[in-house]
Amino acid sequence: MQFLSGSILELITQTSTNLPPDVRAAMGMALAAETPGTQANQALSVVASNIDMAVDDQSPICQDTGMPTFIVHTPVGVNQIAIKKAIKAAVAEATRLGKLRPNSVDSITGKNSGDNLGAETPVVHFEQWEEDEIDIRLILKGGGCENKNIQYSLPCTLEHMGRADRNLEGVRKCILHAVWQAQGQGCAPGALGVCIGSDRAHGYMLAKLQLLRTLDDRNPDELLAKLEDEIMVEANKLGVGPMGFGGASSLIGCKIAAANRLPASFFVSVAYECWAFRRLGVRLDAQTGAIVKWIYRDPSRPVDRMATSEGFPLTGREVVLTPPLTAEQMRALKVGDVVIVNGEMFTGRDEIHKHLMKHDPPANLEGSVLYHCGPVMLRQGEGWVMKAGGPTTSIREEPYQHYVIGKYGVKAVVGKGGMGAKTLAALKEHGAVYLNGIGGAAQYYARSVEKVLGVHLLEEFGIPEAMWHLRVRGFMAIVTMDAHGNSLHDIVERETGEELEKLQTI
Repeated sequence: MQFLSGSILELITQTSTNLPPDVRAAMGMALAAETPGTQANQALSVVASNIDMAVDDQSPICQDTGMPTFIVHTPVGVNQIAIKKAIKAAVAEATRLGKLRPNSVDSITGKNSGDNLGAETPVVHFEQWEEDEIDIRLILKGGGCENKNIQYSLPCTLEHMGRADRNLEGVRKCILHAVWQAQGQGCAPGALGVCIGSDRAHGYMLAKLQLLRTLDDRNPDELLAKLEDEIMVEANKLGVGPMGFGGASSLIGCKIAAANRLPASFFVSVAYECWAFRRLGVRLDAQTGAIVKWIYRDPSRPVDRMATSEGFPLTGREVVLTPPLTAEQMRALKVGDVVIVNGEMFTGRDEIHKHLMKHDPPANLEGSVLYHCGPVMLRQGEGWVMKAGGPTTSIREEPYQHYVIGKYGVKAVVGKGGMGAKTLAALKEHGAVYLNGIGGAAQYYARSVEKVLGVHLLEEFGIPEAMWHLRVRGFMAIVTMDAHGNSLHDIVERETGEELEKLQTI
């Protein structure tokens, strides 16, 4: 099959860079539902621009390209070993070209393989069928939304929802709770794949497979179709909103399957997907491996543009920050302020924060902006260029962030989804702020990087986890945790919890 690897490479490229039409349509409706001028509307305006930028540049929509997961159906007699080899070759090449971020990390040594290959990566599921063509579907589901997957064992007691029993009403409560618990950490508005029943492991797999359905389809089971419709209405009453800022759009899709279960077990498995809902598929000629047709998209149809304006709509009230920053400057900011960073910043996420607990930083962080980001980087001559670089979920750094702020003088932390009580206390004590970027907007933020000034700890931690030294211009974010002890994330979580309580029984 001489065209097989090339066909799979094209599938990976399109999945990473070109959002499917059904997701575009759903995001367009979400943008239209938000009030102009609100933080929710501003966030979705950036998202819309980012979607267009990714297509224009054939670069990743989001820097976190996840763990590539392939679902492959083959005719009887087709060599599945050859297909798996071709998938691995295409994944490595896509990583080299910057279409995928190197995301495969050895769980024992912590080493990044650098090419997305390793033990059980990429993930490939094979099924035989009686059709003549090969069908390959690909899901790129980032770690931020993967971390918000959740599984319930009924009966149980849910925060704000009370007791959930072993019936569809109990299932409804679990699904609404799943939307609420994700808040901004899952890059809302999100989509859910749900499995009622099965065992723990297979239930999660069946939930993820529900994400292969298009957002505009209808469940053939009328009971489940009715439940899906109800969840869509009720979830969007919660007010989680885009990026957890509050708003009308918390969910763009809910797809539910049911599977038989053991008498002793009743699981509800939820696969949470972010707005950057990247899944595509191809049908291949079983003899040549050439693409016969695309699934979810029609390449002959022009791609609809998403943005109605260029990026973030500026008002003139934005606060310009030029590092190094002072505590006095930070104490002048309050929750809701929009800031524009011009100047130098450093990236630092999981491995860097852990490193800083025992080692001095490789650069002076006094007055600095520390960006929770694992970018896609490519070498360019003697230097580097950022191909994608949006914020990662910040809560993973909660055990470390207060120490890093106090010890090294960091004055602004940029990420998504907010942080906890220890960080909030450190911001107040030391005069610093938390800035929420727009999750998934990897192209939008990459374009604000004027130059990659250097990199630290690359050899030790690999591209996503290294400390990148950047010079940025026009880097936009919103103050969601200020130096006075205020947190937008706490407010939205409390208010949406109150709305969740109203939905206990309908």
